[in-house]
Amino acid sequence: MTPAAIAVVIPAHNEARRVRACLRSVRAAVAGVAPVTVVTVVAADACTDATATLAAAEGAQVVTTWSRNVGAARAAGVDHALTLPALAGPDVWLAMTDADSTVPATWLADQIALAGQGYDAVLGTIRLAPTTAGAPHVARHDADYFRTRRPRPHPSDWEHPHVHGANLGVSAAAYLRVGGFAPLPTGEDHDLVLRLTAAGHRIARTDRHPVHTAARLRGRAPGGLADLLAALRDPVSGRTGAARRHRPAPPDPVKLS
Repeated sequence: MTPAAIAVVIPAHNEARRVRACLRSVRAAVAGVAPVTVVTVVAADACTDATATLAAAEGAQVVTTWSRNVGAARAAGVDHALTLPALAGPDVWLAMTDADSTVPATWLADQIALAGQGYDAVLGTIRLAPTTAGAPHVARHDADYFRTRRPRPHPSDWEHPHVHGANLGVSAAAYLRVGGFAPLPTGEDHDLVLRLTAAGHRIARTDRHPVHTAARLRGRAPGGLADLLAALRDPVSGRTGAARRHRPAPPDPVKLS
């Protein structure tokens, strides 16, 4: 069923340098689904910089949290969104990204098209920010990340094994049915997808709308992408726990048509 409204939810911890670019890219994606109602909510979590002010200036709804926990921040953003009158209908879609990322213009349109085909969730891919291209640790990351991608008539039809909170969509009904995001400091996206899969929800995995995300080496979530890249840059550092970021979720049995 095609959603009647969309909530874009973005957790942010001290992202004053990047949040405006993120929100401007979301605004371009919103234009691609007009006249569908779209509300953007930034969950400013334990911010000590101008993240909340800048997000509000870009037109986002802002909810302030102090959990310093990405799972709790995502959940607070969704909870706030679903209380808004504009999102009071039964057919609401939740689109997730991160404040250090920028989404493509087709980001929402692609998700809505897949929702219209009966999918309850859409898992997208990421690309590391172009400014870091050529760095050895980035090349190592990409070699592993794209390992399962094979040439096809339409390369974007790659049914990848990845899960990213920076590029995830889910129907509000399915999200609420499985209990939403757990208050986990990392891996909250994988945890949600595991529960969606266990509950039998239809999940699409696609490379049609990759999100560009920062390739920084000091991130906001423990065991996240930044820790993974740091470990790849310095393989003897002992930070092997970061590899959990790209641990694939169990393959979904539903294939893209």
